[in-house]
Amino acid sequence: MSYRCVIFDFDGTIADTMPETLVILNTLSEEYGFKKLSHDDLLKAKQMNLVQFIKFLEVPAWRVPQLLTRGKRMLTERIESIAPFDGIRDALDVINANTEHIGILTSNSTENVDRFNRVHDLHHFDFVSSASKLLGKAKYIRAILKTYSLSHDEVLFVGDELRDIEAAHEAEVPVAAVSWGFNAASLLEGAMPDYLFHSPQEMADFFAGQGK
Repeated sequence: MSYRCVIFDFDGTIADTMPETLVILNTLSEEYGFKKLSHDDLLKAKQMNLVQFIKFLEVPAWRVPQLLTRGKRMLTERIESIAPFDGIRDALDVINANTEHIGILTSNSTENVDRFNRVHDLHHFDFVSSASKLLGKAKYIRAILKTYSLSHDEVLFVGDELRDIEAAHEAEVPVAAVSWGFNAASLLEGAMPDYLFHSPQEMADFFAGQGK
């Protein structure tokens, strides 16, 4: 299958934000009184969906929007400490050569993504779109289809979490899961993505074979 457009999630797919996110969560836990995460807790969290993870943190649902806003602001201060995953730049070069459009759809802020891309000289992306809610990416995928006059089977959404797979299924577009991010490969596989990539090189090889 040849794809005209590839839409990437950001955190855990392009950018290795988890170490800084862990620091931010544990900092906020002191202020808001929710559960601190140890390394072992983080390994357990890889087997959870987003709702389960929020419950695991013992965060009241009404607190989540406020914490998300605070977390994004704190991440802005740390964005220069965050690096792309090894091999992502080379994979993006290959994908850029074999597709018409590359973009980012994230629950992070466009400010953070744009700054990250500038710092790391990642100029591959035609658009960066920010979803207003953690579980609201499907409607943004549909909007991208409309903006670029794309049919559903011409777009591939790439992400590292169950919610990314679920959003793609809701939007009725193909989806590739990556195993180097937040959720474990076994959990992602159970959600039935169209593809499961275990390294950026494997992803690059896939697109190198599809042709423009």
